[in-house]
This record gives sequence, structure tokens and C-alpha cells, in this order.
Amino acid sequence: MFITPNWPAPKQVKALCTTRKGGKSLMPFDSFNLALHVGDEPDRVAYNRQNLIKQAKLPSSPVWLDQQHTDVAVALPLTLAFDASPKNISPPMYSPVADASWTTQKGCVSVVMTADCLPLLVTNQSGTLVAAIHAGWKGLQKGVVSKTIQGFLASNAVACHPSELMVWIGPAISAAHFEVGQTVFDAFVNKDARNRAFFTDVEARKDKEASPKYLANLVGLVSQELQDLGIDSVYGGDLCTYSQPDSFYSYRRSGQTGRMASLIWIE
Repeated sequence: MFITPNWPAPKQVKALCTTRKGGKSLMPFDSFNLALHVGDEPDRVAYNRQNLIKQAKLPSSPVWLDQQHTDVAVALPLTLAFDASPKNISPPMYSPVADASWTTQKGCVSVVMTADCLPLLVTNQSGTLVAAIHAGWKGLQKGVVSKTIQGFLASNAVACHPSELMVWIGPAISAAHFEVGQTVFDAFVNKDARNRAFFTDVEARKDKEASPKYLANLVGLVSQELQDLGIDSVYGGDLCTYSQPDSFYSYRRSGQTGRMASLIWIE
């Protein structure tokens, strides 16, 4: 049901990523779908979320975000959305429109949902900060990763250098299966010419006059961005959602499907 990041996080930092196994959702969401916006039955999603809290022994209900491929990050806790009591297992009263969250407060669970996009979990060497970031190609191109990290580093709540941060990249679509068009290629290369290295031309096109296609390496793109920020401790990035249908949801593979969750908190 869960994947535990293989990284040297401090012992008080807890993190996990769900798989598609162990829930009550029916096809095509079978079985541990945690998203309400994909067409699954709300009662089944509610059961899965409650089961997540129970099985993962979460200290509180995760603060679910209304993810819209933005570059917005929110600091937790949110007013009316968080109670550190273990008895607080009900969903927050609202979900903010954002694609990342971070916190320095113990017992506050930061979470993002994915089904091909990059889920990034972040902490520092002292274990006083945690963050979760959802980065599809749109959010990545907009700078959601850099803006989130630069935002919490600039806050009064966080006192650390980028070199003290570590990042785990969870299951996402691999370059071998992520074909994109000229628009995506141009968006990244026009932003930074070095990004060209993370796109491979697709040569075998039936129509040679058609618009060029490329295979995009999201893990490579975000790894370079993290390095530019001064973060060298990067882990994960080797699990492909598209090629492992028994374990992971993949929007690119299946279309209508469920969502996994990547969660992190300070115990």
C-alpha cells in the first residue's frame, strides 16, 4: 500500500507515497484512489482517505489541495483547516488552490496527489521543515518548485541554507513514455537553453510533415533546477507510473484514473 522514501531524513520526519493497492474504489479507479475530482464515488474516496489516516498512523488529516497546475504554495497550518489532535480525521473545511504546501509545525501533514506528474517531498537536515510539491510539466515550467523552495527559505519561519535541504522524487512518468509536442519543448527551451538536453527527438513519425515530437525527461528537468538552487541531495526519481500499472495510476496510460498521494510531516 505504501512506499517509504529511501533518503537520510531525520528520524522525526515521516514520509510515504501511496500506491493504487489497498482501497475500495472500483474500476477504473481500482483501488486506493484518493482524489475526489476524477469521477470516483465520493463515499469510496472518503473511505480510502480514512484508511490512509489509520494505516499510516497520521497525526492529523492531510491538508488536501485543489491542484490546478499553478505555481502557488501555501504555508500550513491553514485557518479552519488544521487541528493537530490525532482525533481530527475529518477532511479540512476547504481545499486551497495550490500545488505545494510546507510547514514547520509538528503533526501537520503536507500532501500532493499525482498520476504521472512529479511528486517532490522536501525536508532539511535538522528536520524542522517539510514540504510537498506537485509538478506537472505546466507547474514545472511556471517555476512551482523554485518558487516554493525560495518562498519558505525567505520566510521568518525557516532558517536554513539550500545546501541543508534534501528532496525525494516520487513515482512519475519516465522519459521513455512521456511524449510531448513542440509547444512543451519550446516552453522549456525558451526558458533555459540547457533544458534542450532533457528532450529526445522522436524520429519514427508516420507523417514526416507533422509537428515534431519529443520525449521529455521531467526528472532531469527538476534535478537541474534543484541543483541551480543549491540542492545537491536529491533522491528517488526511478519509479515510472506509466510502466507499472499494477502499482501506480497513470493519466497518460489510462485517461480516467485515480491518484496516488505523497505525504510528509514532522512527528
